[in-house]
Amino acid sequence: MYPLFELFGREVGTYGLCAFIGVLVCCAVGFILTRRKGILIEDLIVNYAYILSGMVLGGHILYGITNIKLIVQLFANIKDYTFLKFIVALFGGCFGGMVFYGGLIGGIIALYLTVRFSSFSNPMMYDVLAVLIPLFHAFGRVGCAMAGCCYGIESDFGYTVHGNPVIPMVNDVNRFPVQLIEAGCNLIIFTVILVLYLKKRFPDRLLIVYFLIYPVVRFILEFFRDDDYRGIVGGLSTSQIISILLFAAAIIFSIVDHKRKGTSKGIEAKS
Repeated sequence: MYPLFELFGREVGTYGLCAFIGVLVCCAVGFILTRRKGILIEDLIVNYAYILSGMVLGGHILYGITNIKLIVQLFANIKDYTFLKFIVALFGGCFGGMVFYGGLIGGIIALYLTVRFSSFSNPMMYDVLAVLIPLFHAFGRVGCAMAGCCYGIESDFGYTVHGNPVIPMVNDVNRFPVQLIEAGCNLIIFTVILVLYLKKRFPDRLLIVYFLIYPVVRFILEFFRDDDYRGIVGGLSTSQIISILLFAAAIIFSIVDHKRKGTSKGIEAKS
């Protein structure tokens, strides 16, 4: 594929470009969805900035967790590094990449803190975020396919990459196009949640709907990925374990929320 291309005499990462386009598209869609809800564009921009900051921080932290063995090894051999080389190896290597689930969790935490403690306190942003997450993720997975990362298993169905200088492991092997399939799945999820949003179904609970759908898709697709450096525990990847936890949390929240609403209706009926 095309992990790098030249722009104005400089090499630009294709993944970064796809992510940037995804951010712009999501900002535009978010503005359209909220313009009739009384949310100021200034508040929306600030909110987006917090969410993106949380996504970047969370994505890098989880990437570092998946590289915990490298971090331990780095500290065990710290005497062999100068201070500058150690910092570069730690933050440029061990924490240099990003993991989607880390970014997702970081973005949601940032949104919660924004709604909870800032002057911008519109819970509707949870539903807007639920619409935008799979849309942005679709652009990200297209970027993965272009860059060659998050590659699939060897398969007769798929395509073969030649001459990828950034990720040589993907070269000259016909691989399952798991990145593009996940991009398609994310577009379907985006469409479903957008329709629910426009029809005002499950207000303030669309994030739960997302967590009932995407983790199942991700858990299945992980079996078709071949980049084992993401971490394998008990035969399951890090993302599969997180998928199980998020899906279980969504189920538990749904049950508790349903019982709470049932109790509230019973109290109202008695009064």
